[in-house]
Amino acid sequence: MKVTAQLYGQFLVSSQVNYTGTYLADHLDGLTHDNVAYFLKTHHFTPRQLWQQVRPQVVLSARGYVLFDDTVLDKHHSRRIELVRRQYSGNAHGVIAGIGLVNCVYVNPDTDQFWLIDYRLFAPDVDGKTKLDHVADMLGQLAPRGVAYRTVLMDSWYATTALFKWLLAEGKTFYCPLKSNRLVDDSGGRQPYQPVALLIWSATEVERGKVLKVKGMPKDCKLKLFRVLVSTHRTDYLVTNEAEPRDTAAAEQESSVRWTIEQFHRELKQLTGVQACQCRLARSQRNHIALAVRAWTRLKQAAYQTQQTVYQLKQAFLDEYMRHELIKPTLLFA
Repeated sequence: MKVTAQLYGQFLVSSQVNYTGTYLADHLDGLTHDNVAYFLKTHHFTPRQLWQQVRPQVVLSARGYVLFDDTVLDKHHSRRIELVRRQYSGNAHGVIAGIGLVNCVYVNPDTDQFWLIDYRLFAPDVDGKTKLDHVADMLGQLAPRGVAYRTVLMDSWYATTALFKWLLAEGKTFYCPLKSNRLVDDSGGRQPYQPVALLIWSATEVERGKVLKVKGMPKDCKLKLFRVLVSTHRTDYLVTNEAEPRDTAAAEQESSVRWTIEQFHRELKQLTGVQACQCRLARSQRNHIALAVRAWTRLKQAAYQTQQTVYQLKQAFLDEYMRHELIKPTLLFA
């Protein structure tokens, strides 16, 4: 039997707990693990094919958000899988062996829906590109694809002056956290730059933010910084080029849309087996990941159509099985 993208993708959509090639081969007559391995190493699936699949589904909005963030596909069990490198994982709160995945998510605030529209694998040893390079590549694809958006949200890792300048030139709004050691000036040039964490805040500034200059930005470019008290032990600093937010609460609410991409990461890992491929070749890993993100896209589309969560949708695949087992069990309890 020949393995196709349709068959492999259907397997990732339908399987509940096991996403290995062996498990797929065990459930189809005439299919072997070698057939699956050969399919993964000889095909060439790309992020462009994801866009071709998702483009008819995306409902654009002039108020749309574009979100960037990365996640690490855990491969700590691996010693010989290509593309695996040690890198920091926010989920694991430490450095692990894994494959980095940089993602671009589009959010429509009018419909409260979101879609993955692009992604890149972080493999600097192969292509020499940093995560920032991948974000720049994906940003550059938005206009040619006709993607309407107003605001870009990202993590502090991507909050570079180069990216800020690009977004300003494009007339886009951005919100992102700044690291506490980022150098800024709130004195209008009368004092030297100092780390964000050393700024002195009045009660009014805590409530409404303060206008300042970030080092490296043009002289006449003023940004607005908000101090967000996350807990008694943690303070975040949120920067934006939008002057409209009148208080910290409004800016924090605007920035909170960024956590949508964390929802995507969680659903992708829990429902598609994106981390499960044990093939050693880089091409096999790329193809598995490409089909996994397209499997998530199909699940999300169906979830929106049926007004369910992706978890409800996928768990419902087992409903008929459970009804059958309760009425006419394969294995009797007693």
